This record gives sequence, structure tokens and C-alpha cells, in this order.
Amino acid sequence: MSSLVAAASSSSGTSSLLIFALPLLLIGWMFYTQRRRTKESQRLQSTMGVGDEVMTTSGLLGRIIALDDKVATLEVSPGVNIRFSRRAIAGPASLASTSPTASASSESETDAPSDPTRLTD
Repeated sequence: MSSLVAAASSSSGTSSLLIFALPLLLIGWMFYTQRRRTKESQRLQSTMGVGDEVMTTSGLLGRIIALDDKVATLEVSPGVNIRFSRRAIAGPASLASTSPTASASSESETDAPSDPTRLTD
């Protein structure tokens, strides 16, 4: 009988250790990932330069035409300049999202408007 009590008490000690250790591990992991994100953001801010094509956190694409300590001015269209906080720049614009695709400019037969006077087979 005493062996059952000893087994139950050692099991209880292990589970209480897990209940205490898991939140500590979770908090440590959260601090680690936040520090990594902060370093990545600082690296991006230090490498930004005039002429770079970037995307903002809201998804707006533009070219940097002026940089200040806290403000970046983006040209989103010829003659259209927008000022953003430097922290609102998410990163460089990917080449795939800025280049137009050839398939989008050509209409397929199914995308053409229908002609009600045309007879079909």
C-alpha cells in the first residue's frame, strides 16, 4: 500500500513541475521570437535606401524617393508621392508582384464578351 502512495506522490511532483515549467518555456520562446523580429526590422531599416522598391505593411507598393530619420516618402505612381513612417515599411517588394503577367493582358475565348447575334454550334 505504501508503494502506491509513493508512486502517486512522485507522479504528482512531476506533473506540478510540468505545470510550472511549460509556461516558463512558452514565455522564453515568446521573448526569443520577438527579439528575432526586432533585429530583422532594424536590419531592414538600416539597409533601406533611396530608389529601393518596397511594400508597406498595408500592402502598398512604391519606390523610396526620400528618407528621413522617421519618415520615408514613396512614389506610388509618376508624380504621386506618399509619406509613411519608416516603421510602416514591411520590406522589399518582390519581383513577382510588381511585374505584369502576359496572360493577364491577353483575353482568352471564355473571357471575351458574348455576342447574342452570333450562332454557336
